[in-house]
Amino acid sequence: MGLQVTLKALSDSVRREILSLLRRGPMTAGEIVEHFDITGAAISRHLSVLKDADLIRDRRDGKFIIYELNTSVLEEIMLWISDLKGENEND
Repeated sequence: MGLQVTLKALSDSVRREILSLLRRGPMTAGEIVEHFDITGAAISRHLSVLKDADLIRDRRDGKFIIYELNTSVLEEIMLWISDLKGENEND
């Protein structure tokens, strides 16, 4: 996934909070909604943006969809930022 899409997904405070929640472990959309004062439809849209940016993954468990972090994309972003800061230079 492109860096621009990922950074755009991270630009929203609600989406960053969703990622923080998922850091604790996988959650259903209903469990995520309980932490916010916005509609389930709005959370669904935020989850879609995060999924499109490959920041989260989902899997079906019966009638529920379970969301979890995709840490590999987060690691790529951290490496890119480290490169910008010059922390990965081999001098």
